[in-house]
Amino acid sequence: MKSVLGLFFLLVAITLASGQTTAPAALQATRIHEVVRFDGSPSEQIWSTTQHIREFTQREPEVGKPATESTEVAVVYDEQNLWVAVWCYQKEMSKMVAKSFQRDFDEDGEDNVQIVISPFNNHRNGYQFMINPFGARMDALVSGNEETNEDWNGVWDARAVITPEGWFAEIMIPFNTLKFQKSEVQEWALNVERNIQYKNEQSRWQGWSRDHNLANLAVAGKLTGIEGIYYTQRFEFKPYALGGWQLNGEPGKVKPVGKMGADLNYNVTANLKLNLTVNTDFAQVEADQIQVNLTRFNLYYPEKREFFLEGDNYFQFNLGQSSRVFYTRKIGIENFEPVNVLGGVRLFGKEGPHNIGFLSLQTAATDNVPTTNNTIMRYKHDIGAQSYIGGILTSKYNSDKHNLVFGIDGSYTTSKLFGDKNFVAFGCVTASVDNGQWKGNNVGYRVMLDYPNELIDHYIAVASIPKNFNPELGFLGRQDYDAINWKMDFQPRALKKLGVRKLLLQPWNLQIYRTNTTRKLETINFAITPAGVLFESGDELTYSISWDYDRLTEEFELTDSIMIPAGEYKFSGHRMGFETYQGRRIWAEADFSTGTFYDGRRSGMEAGVGLNVNQNLNLMGQYELDQLQFGETSSWVHQVAAYVNYAFNTRIDLSFFGQWNNESDRFLLNFRVHWIPKIGSDFYFVLNNGYEPVHQAELLRPEIHSGAAKLVWRITF
Repeated sequence: MKSVLGLFFLLVAITLASGQTTAPAALQATRIHEVVRFDGSPSEQIWSTTQHIREFTQREPEVGKPATESTEVAVVYDEQNLWVAVWCYQKEMSKMVAKSFQRDFDEDGEDNVQIVISPFNNHRNGYQFMINPFGARMDALVSGNEETNEDWNGVWDARAVITPEGWFAEIMIPFNTLKFQKSEVQEWALNVERNIQYKNEQSRWQGWSRDHNLANLAVAGKLTGIEGIYYTQRFEFKPYALGGWQLNGEPGKVKPVGKMGADLNYNVTANLKLNLTVNTDFAQVEADQIQVNLTRFNLYYPEKREFFLEGDNYFQFNLGQSSRVFYTRKIGIENFEPVNVLGGVRLFGKEGPHNIGFLSLQTAATDNVPTTNNTIMRYKHDIGAQSYIGGILTSKYNSDKHNLVFGIDGSYTTSKLFGDKNFVAFGCVTASVDNGQWKGNNVGYRVMLDYPNELIDHYIAVASIPKNFNPELGFLGRQDYDAINWKMDFQPRALKKLGVRKLLLQPWNLQIYRTNTTRKLETINFAITPAGVLFESGDELTYSISWDYDRLTEEFELTDSIMIPAGEYKFSGHRMGFETYQGRRIWAEADFSTGTFYDGRRSGMEAGVGLNVNQNLNLMGQYELDQLQFGETSSWVHQVAAYVNYAFNTRIDLSFFGQWNNESDRFLLNFRVHWIPKIGSDFYFVLNNGYEPVHQAELLRPEIHSGAAKLVWRITF
């Protein structure tokens, strides 16, 4: 272990500090009393009489040099809203890349401006707002140097106009959307980034070092001049009504479905929110893409329900990889089927150095599970500029069982190592208790050191998840193990004359698992990427090699026709991947792999293609193929997914998602209409059909069939 740490700090010392601050480092906001003409054209006098920032520095492709196009940003505010104006001048407007009206557009493939704001000014938590030249919106919650949650949808609006000189926008952010300190005079962290896709140029106002993401609030500038703001509307009431239908036991027979409920949100303080929910519903949520599992471990599906996404950063307690103490999909879902949430309470936010997350929800009984209470308490205390210590308690209680999990964790984080380098040290300990009994062998832990920077990204972690550790409200990818995970990415800027932006090399990626109860070696995964390149064009090409060892104590089913017996296995493989630049109207990506796999062979391909027809219509398709050969048994696993989105404007869009794989032999269709009658209110129409088995399917008689119309209306007072 000493040699590992020595090598780690030797690698840390290789890179040197570089400047990343541009004057002025603060933007003064101006108080206004007139009404903003919200049309996307910041030509009113209020915008000419307030301070503009114009000093943008390239992060790509020529770090440290002035941006090649002029960008200006100004901020004003009134009693209820923060207003941001953006001027994106461009000499060759014919080369502007704008592809969609869609909410949550793909920011990697379009020109855009991104703004991060931290009303706490604590180098930790904040909000990220993104717009493209059409005024399409995307947003995210910021909860760490590199952590963002892009599934969050805040209440804010944007308008944009395109002219021969460039594109310009106005952004309205209600103060009710933000949480901020209770103070007469506010000072917030602020940073702005512009991306020009045809040049592959990225420029920022502050923090333009390649070692820092935009979400790193520790290197942001300041927003000053905001005084005397408060919540004039402390309550937010969001009732909903739903009507629809679903199959009643057999194809062709449906029953009506009706449901009503509401959320009441109360701003206890400017940055502490209380939420009461009754008869919570998630009918509008996008369908999951069903994954084909060719491993013996659990698959992780990300959360998509907006109710759980808001304030998500106040509840996180991660155990490495995808494992976590609290996994929101354990509430309201049982065996991939929805379970009614009867109601509950949630309190989250920040008071001084105290970060608070409390959630208690009661779910309805099903045929197999009695009504259940799900409670989570999470607390983090800020230490210094970016560090913390905290704890968590989760409880799942019903008449059959009571599961408790508790843990403590802490992190030391800095963005100023050797001047401007990032470094994170993290540790946690957690344990579970079932029905009041301490079983033993139920205490897990994780210790991690991370040096996530541009040239060298070095990471090492040790963890243990024992056999009796049972987080009923959490997620474990695997169990009963001790593990070490050690990897390094090396990305030098080289071969520029050949059109190369940087090399993408991974000298090693090592994972070692031993069984915790027996102390026997269980799994070794070792991979290297000896060749990888990111071109100035945005295209990417990589080649990697892997070697694996796996000891199975019992057989497992790989597919319906292939069973892997217990035993020890050594296998290896090669992978070649490429990805074209997503700013083009047509882009593609593919991975090709081949090699031995347990006592057989596996060859596969994963491919995707996207087509931007125009700003209204965008298409995407994905195809995955695995060819498995085990002795005389051959198996082909196919999976197909197709996405279609048609956006009439930034307020209404239609989406279609279809998927099929031959392992489940199920064809699923999801159709959704989303209309935003006013910002914060939503109307949805959702239709779901499923056919199983596909070869016997009748188009008009699906085995899975449901539809619903849902209106959610936001009222503030």
